[in-house]
Amino acid sequence: MRLRIAENFEALFYAPLYAMQAHRFENQENLTIDWLPPGGPGGAIDAVRVGEVDLTWGGPMRVLRDRDRLRDDDASLICMGEVVGRDPFLLMMRAEDAARRGAQMSMADLASLRLSVVSEVPTPWLCLQQDLRDAGIDPADMVAAGRVVEGLPMTAQIDALRGGAVDVVQLFEPHVSQLERDGLASVVYAASTRGACCYTTFITATRAVTQHRQPLAALDRALARAQRWMVTEGPDALAQCIAPRFPGVSPDVLRAAVSRYVSSGVWSTSPQISREGVDRLRESLLAGGFVQRAASFDSIVVRH
Repeated sequence: MRLRIAENFEALFYAPLYAMQAHRFENQENLTIDWLPPGGPGGAIDAVRVGEVDLTWGGPMRVLRDRDRLRDDDASLICMGEVVGRDPFLLMMRAEDAARRGAQMSMADLASLRLSVVSEVPTPWLCLQQDLRDAGIDPADMVAAGRVVEGLPMTAQIDALRGGAVDVVQLFEPHVSQLERDGLASVVYAASTRGACCYTTFITATRAVTQHRQPLAALDRALARAQRWMVTEGPDALAQCIAPRFPGVSPDVLRAAVSRYVSSGVWSTSPQISREGVDRLRESLLAGGFVQRAASFDSIVVRH
């Protein structure tokens, strides 16, 4: 059995997939995977649709967008194998400002501050907007008041925070642990605390579910092996395993970043896709106008 899987952009929250590759868990399921090099965020989606590759990984928001904009056919996208079951992004404030506040920031606090949001992918800001709505705050009012800065890559967000151009930035690991270690910024909100929010799965085309039923089932089992290994071996072993992927990150920062994601439940412990997590994502995408209609859970998830 063989599958071609195109990697998504490199990010630490994809660590379970890097561990799966490093330990070749798929071989224990008599599966061979041709891992194709990463591109930009969601860059392999078109290749999956036309059958140039069998799968990629990424946010189910891409599947929901696909179903919203395109007619259903054998190229329609579908999810399998949950990898990231909670939002891995965090909000940070300059350390001295956070110390003066003395507590985690509420959404009401955030509404009065200058917030810079992730530009590389849409999901973090769309999900944060729903957190604001849940607290009775209209994010459109923040945008209209000029309190939301969009379009900055994460490295530029950090520069803006350091220079005082913004009060709060939206980042993922290992930026967060690096800023903490340097004493420059503190976490004031972890999006993982909202609970289940399906963030990363494998993505394939519906035709593949029939054409590659046995290899896809083997892939699901290989992912489960990687997830069990992570639970058994713990964050230090995972940090050591993925270290070659992040040569510019010091071991202590990498351990801190991995430990944060483990303790906050960011990584799923089973390939089973959470209905609650998909529903939360669907709600955020609909309210944010990213999709006009949201496909049902059962229509976008592979059942083995």
